[in-house]
Amino acid sequence: MRDRKDELAENLAKVERRIAAACAAAGRKREEVTLIVVTKTYPASDVRILSELGVRHVAENRDQDAAPKAAACSDLPLTWHFVGQLQTNKVRSVVGYAGVVQSVDRARLVTALSKEAVRQERELGCLVQVALDADESGRGERGGVGPGGIEELGELVARAPGLRLDGLMTVAPLTGPYAGRELAAFERLMDLSTDLRRAHPAANMVSAGMSADLEQAVAAGATHVRVGTAVLGVRPRLG
Repeated sequence: MRDRKDELAENLAKVERRIAAACAAAGRKREEVTLIVVTKTYPASDVRILSELGVRHVAENRDQDAAPKAAACSDLPLTWHFVGQLQTNKVRSVVGYAGVVQSVDRARLVTALSKEAVRQERELGCLVQVALDADESGRGERGGVGPGGIEELGELVARAPGLRLDGLMTVAPLTGPYAGRELAAFERLMDLSTDLRRAHPAANMVSAGMSADLEQAVAAGATHVRVGTAVLGVRPRLG
């Protein structure tokens, strides 16, 4: 049986080559793109190996998976990103370990995150999740606000104690005008990021692209890509 560290090292190297090639094709420097490894359903032992291999950013989308894993890896130099739809009753737990919440999509969540960040004396990075399968003021099937809701929600985050407005996040939509058009979707996100940065110049993080479409995200200008399967392999969901 192959050694898990060798397997992860090989997969990471492949992803690294993909990102480097995409950056070269787009005329970008490799250091402009940060890899976030999405470790959902995988054990803390894999996170520990990833850290040994130089990974510094990991992501989870369910608190019940993330909280024990983050606790088990609390000695490692990692930034944890929460990328799933977040219910307010999970906020206290998530604020305890996450450095960035990428799925901020409603005012009530901003209020809850702010209150808890202040209570825990932490500064929490926040990305507004943009739903490109929604109309201007609607909500997406997988969370997120329509483009018309970004400005108001961004202002709420920027003014909230304990929170830092870092930028925008999206997931390539499965329905609507951008379905199957990943590059166009990510280019739209970049335009929205440009609009946001006029009022909030420091909110320059753009999280887009996963295992299947990271090249399109890099081509559009994403600063962070979220890769799970291509690094960790295919594994059945737990629970």
